[in-house]
Amino acid sequence: MARHVVGPATEIGPGERRMVELDGKKIVLFNLGGEFFALADRCPHQGASLSQGTSMAVIDSNCPGEYGYARAGEIVRCPWHAWEFDIRTGKSRFDPRRMKVRAFPACVEKGEALQLQAETFPVSIEEDYVVVEI
Repeated sequence: MARHVVGPATEIGPGERRMVELDGKKIVLFNLGGEFFALADRCPHQGASLSQGTSMAVIDSNCPGEYGYARAGEIVRCPWHAWEFDIRTGKSRFDPRRMKVRAFPACVEKGEALQLQAETFPVSIEEDYVVVEI
């Protein structure tokens, strides 16, 4: 797997997302309370861009007329046909065993540990950066 430094972690705030293109693949990054998750930016149903979808909570109901919300912002809804996917796993809320969006490992690493270089000169980085493996 190739590792890609996407940018400073501070540029994608909690609850925000960013679409990036890595090795020709469109990937949407989500920040869920400081944890980063990366999904293919393509709904498996008909190819809509999930980066344009709505983030929402899981709605549970034990009986008619009663409901509750959990995991606020952890579900992304396709903007075309409202298919829902778990941002943490990429699995469909409708059929999690068979339907999913491809998920990629994402993490935050200290800038000084990345050993980045600009042209041929070593660069010292003091921020934390989001890194995606594809």
